[in-house]
Amino acid sequence: MTDQTEPQDPKDTSADSPVTTRRGVRSFVLRQGRMTEGQKKAFERSWPKYGLTREHGMIDPREVFGRDAMLNLEIGFGMGKSLADMAEAAPEQDFIGVEVHLPGVGALLKEVEDRGLENVRVYNIDANDVIDLCLPDACLDRVMVFFPDPWHKKRHHKRRLVQPEFVQRIRHKLRVGGVLHLATDWENYAEHMMDVMAQSEGFANSQGPGEFSPRPDDRPITKFEKRGERLGHGVWDLLFYRTN
Repeated sequence: MTDQTEPQDPKDTSADSPVTTRRGVRSFVLRQGRMTEGQKKAFERSWPKYGLTREHGMIDPREVFGRDAMLNLEIGFGMGKSLADMAEAAPEQDFIGVEVHLPGVGALLKEVEDRGLENVRVYNIDANDVIDLCLPDACLDRVMVFFPDPWHKKRHHKRRLVQPEFVQRIRHKLRVGGVLHLATDWENYAEHMMDVMAQSEGFANSQGPGEFSPRPDDRPITKFEKRGERLGHGVWDLLFYRTN
């Protein structure tokens, strides 16, 4: 895509382009921490090339990346290292990352610069808006949601991102045969995810009914995950593919 927008001011995330246009319960709390100087400079240098906005409207991935390749979407990439690792390990694939927190966007753009990655694009808005307003149907080969906020208190479970309505909207963006890969280190959320996915029309569990998946080799292990494993915390992966 040639007509890239100017980067938003990292100090002003609510000026002309709100993080979300959706009303109602949100799955995230916007905690805008301070960007480091390195993150801010990477954002200012690289957002015009790698940033995508709601104002771009419905994208054509082939135009955005200049080729026809396997297309991955990661929702909530945090500080971006895992996404950068995956993009570096698979230069033949393309990756779109979505993150509402600016320090994470700046951190990913710094990784993109440092590694010379050309197969990454970034949204700094609510994933729901990306799904509804920016991605054409059946354009994705894989959607990844790794370690979303578990909202562990029962009264907050309605805020969890993985819900039946969300899964069906993801389904329409996946090609038939495309994969939805979920991962969490909260057992209760893993059980919730499995219940939602088992009842979701148009999806089948790649491991068989009710079965969690071994961690695929192409999902990087984060420092947080390694620390959790040392403390005896479990991690649950779910891989479901679109059947129709």
